Amino acid sequence: MTPETRGKKAKPAVPRTKRGEAGVTRGRTTKTPVTSKTTETTKSDQYLGLLRSGSHSRSTEVAQVRLRPDEMADLRLVMQSLNLPSISDALREGLRLLSREAAEVAASEEIRTFYQGAPAPTPAGVLPATAEELAAGDEIEW
Repeated sequence: MTPETRGKKAKPAVPRTKRGEAGVTRGRTTKTPVTSKTTETTKSDQYLGLLRSGSHSRSTEVAQVRLRPDEMADLRLVMQSLNLPSISDALREGLRLLSREAAEVAASEEIRTFYQGAPAPTPAGVLPATAEELAAGDEIEW
């Protein structure tokens, strides 16, 4: 050690970063998200955020699925009709649709909770649906 460096702390190889700033870890650039502990997100916001952001990391995980023969036959028909090249792609598409449905269910629960069981208000000039109209809507199939 030279007299100039004696007693001084060595500089870290990677400079420290504040939350939300980019840093370097083992040759990879990382970004720490800025989060607030006071921010409350609802379930539907979380689901919608997941849908918008897509994949959260570049790594993958393996998930085993046991399918009955009839389910596998259905999956192969879906793959053929939607032109999906692999079982993984078909299952990912199914999970994407399930996530969207879960977000819709969470949003409807939040609306019911907000209005505390009372019907949600309709826009100006729009009449509430009648029982017959609701029944007809229930009978419609896509």
